[in-house]
Amino acid sequence: MIEFTLPSLGADMDEGTLLSWQVKPGDKVRRGQVVAVVDTSKAAVDVEIWHDGVVQELKVAPGEKVPVGTVLATLRETGESATATATPTPAPAVPIPKAGLAPRHPVSPLARKRAAELGVDPDTLRGSGAQGSVTLADIEAAALPKPDVAKSGAPAVSAASARQQEMRRAIAAAMSRSKREIPHYYLSETIPMATALNWLQRRNQDLPIAERILPAALLLKAVAVALQRTPQLNGYFRNNTFEPANSVHAGVAISLRGGGLVAPAIHAVETLTLTQVMAALGDLVKRARAGSLRSSEMSDPSITVTNLGEQGAQTVFGVIYPPQVALVGFGAITVRPWVEAGAVCAAPLLTASLAADHRVSDGHQGALFLIELRERLQEPQALAEAGSTPAAEQEKTP
Repeated sequence: MIEFTLPSLGADMDEGTLLSWQVKPGDKVRRGQVVAVVDTSKAAVDVEIWHDGVVQELKVAPGEKVPVGTVLATLRETGESATATATPTPAPAVPIPKAGLAPRHPVSPLARKRAAELGVDPDTLRGSGAQGSVTLADIEAAALPKPDVAKSGAPAVSAASARQQEMRRAIAAAMSRSKREIPHYYLSETIPMATALNWLQRRNQDLPIAERILPAALLLKAVAVALQRTPQLNGYFRNNTFEPANSVHAGVAISLRGGGLVAPAIHAVETLTLTQVMAALGDLVKRARAGSLRSSEMSDPSITVTNLGEQGAQTVFGVIYPPQVALVGFGAITVRPWVEAGAVCAAPLLTASLAADHRVSDGHQGALFLIELRERLQEPQALAEAGSTPAAEQEKTP
């Protein structure tokens, strides 16, 4: 019998709320299949399973909030007979729309029960969960008294603001833990970008917008290639031991429209062509802001890359996401004074920064990484050609 547990979907996640099951008892499942949707403090995440088998029992009902590590379901190995004691949990019923009305948003059983207790009609609410599903937090927020704004000046607390507060608490807890436990050191390097930008301009000039490469994709690929020289920066620190990652799973810091951020991974970036990196980056940003991420993208980034160039910041010194051991930051590419061949000129420059864990590496390795990163960005054509593994052939390991 195989136990399927709630995975940790980031350093800032201690618990999650099961929104829905995508399978029912008796269903055959395969490795990598999405079997459930879980709501974290940041997003609704499609949770994949990493075993082939047959669903035996669903142990957690939609709407329940449970800690990381809780057994959500049990599976039988292929060929294993069902146990006589198992009592399969029926799949939740799909609500049937009332005649003449628009389809209702999904409501978890726990949320519907709480709504009955509080006298709230859940079918009138648009929830904050996946696909607009109504969660327990939405019900409780809807039941709060609505103060007279004209008299008190205090607006009502919305489900969105409650979720935002929960996200900020989760981020603060994870970053406090990071600064408390990880001995950070910081380095930065100024990188001339004229060669890279000129190459991008030539490559993109005759292409439609959808096929153009943005500097962000080039920077991600350069990070992945540069890490091959300094593997001490790519991996995890667990149980007082450094575990090097077998590939560069680059967590991309993405700001959400309602506030807050997530950092899901693009897997095996060093094996992708630049075109594939750009496609993966665009897809990841789109799904992150739509609340449609996968558990494999949230659970195993081996290093995080944050890019605040669009916001105008020249330099960013980030906080490492545990259990990772490094974070790379990029600021805006700006025209500044630069010395070239002994003469001062105006040149587009980029400040790259590194936050790293002193338990695993020191300034020597960090400096080598930044130097390698600078050199890779002077050869954009080589970066574009490096990596040839088609995305469809890649297989994610748990």
